[in-house]
Amino acid sequence: MIDPITLSVIQAGLQQVCDEMDLSFSRAAFSPVIAEANDRSDGIYAAEDGALIAQGAGGLPVFVGTMQYSTRVLIERIAAGVTAAPKPGDIYIVNDPYLGGTHLMDVRFARPFYREGKIFCWLSNTGHWPDTGGAVPGGFSASATSVEQEGLRLPPVRLFKEGVLDEEIYAIICSNIRVADQRIGDVKAQAAALMVGEERLGALLDRYGDDVVRAAIAELRARAARQMRAFVAEIPEGQHSAVAWVDSDGVVDAPLSIRLAVRREGDDLVFDFAGSSPPCIGPMNSVLATTLSSVYLAMRHIFPEVPISAGAFEPLKVTGVAGTFLDAQYPRPVSGCAAEVSQRIAEVVFAALVSALPDRVTAAPAGTSGNFALGGHDPQRGRDFVMYQLSGGGYGGSAQGDGLSNGCSTIGISKAPPVEIMEQAFPVLYHHYALREGSGGAGTQRGGFGLDYMLELRRGAAVASFVMDHGRFGPQGVLGGADGAVNEVTVWRGGVAHVPPHLSKEQDIPLAPGDRVHVRTPGGGGYGPAMARDRALVAEDVRLGYYSATDAEALFGLPRGEGD
Repeated sequence: MIDPITLSVIQAGLQQVCDEMDLSFSRAAFSPVIAEANDRSDGIYAAEDGALIAQGAGGLPVFVGTMQYSTRVLIERIAAGVTAAPKPGDIYIVNDPYLGGTHLMDVRFARPFYREGKIFCWLSNTGHWPDTGGAVPGGFSASATSVEQEGLRLPPVRLFKEGVLDEEIYAIICSNIRVADQRIGDVKAQAAALMVGEERLGALLDRYGDDVVRAAIAELRARAARQMRAFVAEIPEGQHSAVAWVDSDGVVDAPLSIRLAVRREGDDLVFDFAGSSPPCIGPMNSVLATTLSSVYLAMRHIFPEVPISAGAFEPLKVTGVAGTFLDAQYPRPVSGCAAEVSQRIAEVVFAALVSALPDRVTAAPAGTSGNFALGGHDPQRGRDFVMYQLSGGGYGGSAQGDGLSNGCSTIGISKAPPVEIMEQAFPVLYHHYALREGSGGAGTQRGGFGLDYMLELRRGAAVASFVMDHGRFGPQGVLGGADGAVNEVTVWRGGVAHVPPHLSKEQDIPLAPGDRVHVRTPGGGGYGPAMARDRALVAEDVRLGYYSATDAEALFGLPRGEGD
């Protein structure tokens, strides 16, 4: 029996290994989406089944389930002889969404970690590459009808063989993507992060011994499962149902429904998605790994006390996804699955459980990553570019207070790169970058505010593409609260406004110097009846300029003059 102090120290040590991998990855990467936005994650996974052992605190939560799933698939393919067996120093690369992934831009590396000639565990990470080829710069094709249109799809192959980059495989990758000359920086950063993990994990094992650390990993997994089951027991029996909507698939202008019924069965919690929309033509399908991970991350939001471990997910059972757009099969396009559909899955989990757990569950957050890609040629620098912009939005109100304004997306901790970095790296100028005042849903605790930004193309020619959501339906308010404001995209070309037919999804919009893109992200949903909001809080919002006195009166019933 391992003593509690040693167990706690080893748990913190495993976490620190992952945190150092995260930090190394971001600091060494070339692309702003990784170096500044931290759209990446690192973790440690079991040698037997790929089960999650630890993940960096600064990594994207949505990658918790997908990296666990993809590592298991890799192990199974190696055992079946489909994928070449590893040797020390090998690093596999894979971005195939149907093999435990998300979309093609999320590229995963996996490195076997050896002790005494045997694989002790796997080290793996995922980084969002700014481009993997396909029809649209940046990969976010709003109207793709097959995955081939979204970019280069890689099964698990050894990009590094015994520590040496395979130049032939790398050449194949570079010949299929844009701005290929810049990829070597991200590739080497991603590989270096795994090397840092190998060194730090080796030191931890040398200090405590392989057997002790192995026993600690098993005990941590068992404890996480017990803790999650204890929290599941707090959920009242019966069925808790909700529905969330995706604006459209980008091809057919009709909403997609995510229908969920949650019920407790003994120690387990069953999430039944039967009745959700069938597979769609456009790129808003979700692969199974992303669907599972979205449920896991939603429960992590609700019960943050449970450690990040495969054990925490054992009591969570997902059913009813077969035959729906939440279980995409080849060749369904999937570019919107991780960034958009995953957040709507989390939203429907919140909506289903808020009445059962009102002190823990929030109203819906903004629920979109605000994917905006701009690709073109910069004549001043004499080179092509691909810019990827993600955006924050408002969080939902909760029993504890108002929602956070301009928070990161539900699926992770990625933050928008600083505008100064974007202006240095790309031929754009930001005219403003501010809170979208008044966008939070009214409530006893109002939703947080979204973001309002406008940028201009300064030189050259470019095409803009958007894969966003919540343009038709705002984030859901709960328990009597109002919905947050919808996402809004306007492209100004030659002084004429253009709104995408699918509201916040479109691709290949040509831009010339002086053309502008204006994005207003959603606010979070409100929590509880707006008329019950503390009058002093309403007056303070008016004083700060978040609402006009007229709007405050309409939304919260504040008498005129009270907030002046």
